[in-house]
Parts: sequence; C-alpha cells; structure tokens
Amino acid sequence: LIIACANIANLLLARAAKRSGEMAIRLSIGANRAQLIRQLLTESLILAALGGAAGLIVAQWTLHFIASLLPEDAASTFKIELDPVVMLFAGVLTIGTGLLFGLFPALHSTRPDLLPTLKGQSGQPSGAKGAARFRTSLATFQIAISMTLLIAAGLFVKSLAKVSRVELGLKPDNIVTFGVSPELNAYTPERSQVLFSRIEQEMASTPGVTGVTAALVALIAGSNWGSDVTVQGYPTGPDVDNNSRFNMIGPDYLKTLGIPLVAGREFTPQDAGKSPKVVIVNESFVRKFKLGTPQEAVGKRMTDDGTALDTEIIGVAKDAKYSEVKDVIPPLFFTPYKQSTRIGSMTFYVRTGTNPDQFVGQVQRIVARIDPNLPVENLRTLPQQIRQNVFMDRFISVMSASFAVLATLLAAVGLYGVLAYTVSQRTREIGLRMALGANPWHVRRMVLRQVALMTVVGAVIGLVAAYWSATGAQQILYEMQARDPLVFIGATLTLAFVALIAGLIPANRASKVDPMTALRWE
Repeated sequence: LIIACANIANLLLARAAKRSGEMAIRLSIGANRAQLIRQLLTESLILAALGGAAGLIVAQWTLHFIASLLPEDAASTFKIELDPVVMLFAGVLTIGTGLLFGLFPALHSTRPDLLPTLKGQSGQPSGAKGAARFRTSLATFQIAISMTLLIAAGLFVKSLAKVSRVELGLKPDNIVTFGVSPELNAYTPERSQVLFSRIEQEMASTPGVTGVTAALVALIAGSNWGSDVTVQGYPTGPDVDNNSRFNMIGPDYLKTLGIPLVAGREFTPQDAGKSPKVVIVNESFVRKFKLGTPQEAVGKRMTDDGTALDTEIIGVAKDAKYSEVKDVIPPLFFTPYKQSTRIGSMTFYVRTGTNPDQFVGQVQRIVARIDPNLPVENLRTLPQQIRQNVFMDRFISVMSASFAVLATLLAAVGLYGVLAYTVSQRTREIGLRMALGANPWHVRRMVLRQVALMTVVGAVIGLVAAYWSATGAQQILYEMQARDPLVFIGATLTLAFVALIAGLIPANRASKVDPMTALRWE
C-alpha cells in the first residue's frame, strides 16, 4: 500500500508540474488558493476511489486464492469474505490515503513562481528542485521496501524448501487416516476395545486395502504425549532427564506406515489383555538411555509407571517424525493399545493399493455400518495431514513471495516513472549535450547513473532494515540462519536486475533525443 501510494504521489507531482502554467494563470486572475487545493484534492480522491473500487474486485478474486492455501478444516471453519466491516475499513483507508498522498502535490502546485511561469521561462513551480528531490526520495524508499520484502520472501521460501525435503522416516503415500471417539458416545472402555477391533477388521476386509493399524496419538498432528520412564541400567533421580514420548499402537503399525524395524519384532494380536507387557522403542530412545546397539536393546526391561521393571523391549524402530515435521525426532516408546483398558479415542491408518482420495468416501460408509451414530473425525489422507502440519510455513512463504513480487513490480514502475519524467524535463539539456558532441552512450550512462544511485541507496537501506529485523523471523525458519548471505545476495542481484530493466527504457529514449529539436526550443 505504501509503495502504491508513493507511486501515486510521484504521478501527482509530475502532473502538478505540467499544470504549473494553468495554476499560475488562475492565481493571477484572482483564483483563491484554497479553492485550487480543494479541486486538486477532489481529483486525488476520485483517483483513489477508482483505485479502491478496482482493489475490491481484485480482493474478491484474491480471497479464493488465500482460501486455497488454508487447510481443509480451517477453510470450512473460517468464513473468508468481504463483509461490511472490511468494506468500511477499505473505504476509510482509501479516503485517508487519497487525502494524505494528494495533499503535498496540491500544496506544491498551487504556489508557482508567477512571473517566470507566465512568461514561459521555466514551466515549473518555484519548488521544482525540492519536488524532484521528493520524487527521488519516494522512489528510493520504494526500492528499500522492495529489498526488505525480497529478503523476507527469500528466507521463507528457502526455509519451506528445506521443510519439503525433510526425511519423515515413513511412507505416507496411499494412506488414509481418520479418528473416532466412542467415549463421547457413552462407550465403556471395554466396548471401545471391541469397536476398535471391529473397525480394523472391517477395513482390512475391504477390497484394495493392504494394511490397517491404529494409534492413540495421531501421527504428525501436533500432539505430544510423554512420560517419565525407568530403564534398566540407566540412572534415576530428580536431576536426571528420563522423559520420553510415547504412543499406544496396534499390530502392524510400523509395517503399515512404512517405518523400518531395526531389531526385534512388531506387536501381534496376541499382545493384548493380560499378556506379558511389551514395548517397542525408537533409535533415539536407545541412544538417550544408553542401551547399546538396537540388537542389544532388545530384551532390556523398563517401566513407565514407577514400579518394577515389568515391561520388556521387544523391538527397535527406525527414527520417524512423531508430532511435528520440523521437530527433532524425540525418544519414543510404543505400547500395545490392546493391553490398555483406558482408551476412549483412536486414530486409524489404512493403506490402500488404489487412489487414497477415492477410499476416503468409503470410510464413512464402513464406520456407519458398525455404528451409525459414531462420528468420523479428521478424515483425510496422510499426505494431507502432513501438509496441514506445515501449513503455516507454506502460507507465510506464498504470501511473502507474493508481496515481494508485487512490491518489486511497483517499485520498478515507480523508478521508471521518475526517470521518464526526469528525462522529459531534461530534454533540452540532453539535446544540447548531444549537439555539443555527446554520443548516445554518454547519455544512457548519465540516466543509468541516476538509476544506480537510487538503487544503491535504497538497497543499502533495505539491507540494513532486513539485517536488523531478521532475528524476528528466526523462530519460523527451519535449519537456516535468518541472516543467510545467499538470500541477501540473491535479493540484491534480483533488485539490481529489475532496476536496470526499469532504467533502460528511459535511458534509450534519452539517447534518441533530436539535438535540432532541443536547439529550436532554446
């Protein structure tokens, strides 16, 4: 918005300079300056209103784009629309910017130096040099903002690229996930266990299904369940960190999700009820509690309830993401959910040999056959769940990149406008230079020197601003520094290229000025 308003202010200043003769005539025949200012502000407001109306049309289209970035459940929960409050805010903002950025050009154009202007000696108001400096400052300011936004976009996009390449430790393709909470339907723990087994059986018997499992804690869904544990051979005490994440899972959990088993075995349907208590741990658990190699860890004993070491480690799973894609994989142990009598909800994972999106619709029908009153929660494919987990990274990256591109284009337009106007004002000077022997290359270099000056000053300001504000983005970035030199260099080169393109057109136009035309004007 600020860059767009700066562009409008530049255009209004250029237009005011063109109308300096008209303003001088009006003032000389008795026109009131306040009336002229009021007229110019009215013109500025009309321009702002037209821009605001066009902006609302673009905003309506943009809303669909923003909604497409939201997770499916968020898109259905939040109503994104141009309601009366938003329309009122947009209207007030339009009027405010129209008045604010139209005031200086109006004040400037209504105080020309009457005598030289009426004689046609300069065609410029008395503050022409001040106005030129103001226009240059606005263009430089736009470049500075563009530089800051380009760096921010570069950081977030690079971070998202790193997130997208994270090794999850599992195979999410062709998996559908959903949850049920029978405890909310007055199920007892015993009935819940029967229900969970029934759902697994029904899903497994469905054509095209190659694997079914279940877990208490949904995978990569932001949930963190932990417990202090006592492990054979590892010290205990108030100053010892013996905490580990945990999950209750069903048989074939690792196989269905594609998590490799490093040593030992998986849970089977026989690991249920009052059978011997068993656990599976991950590699991080083995390292933290110094259990040796995965093979050596199998057979060790532990407990998570502070009693005797009554639980045997029967397997070691390869490390895989647990709660967040961006989190370091924590120590984790799994227990068979069939050995617990306190579970009131469960998340299921169904691997299909066909398109998982087509299987999503079948899940509702299968669960309804078992219990028509049981709601199905968070029904989606596992890749969708993973995308939702990193939704904020993707949203910030796309929005920052969009703003950076828009700001850079507006800055390029503003830079072009300033240079084009400057060239038009210096036509006689350029013509005389060429008449006295300057070649087109010298003229181009003169214009491009002005481009370079504005770009360098604006870029330096933007670099400093980005450098000092980068620490605020550090917590959002993944495995990279907020002051990444490659991003800063890339943003600088991008802005320099855009500025060069914006300056070449006025520079070429200046180099083609006809010296005879300039001499006739003199």
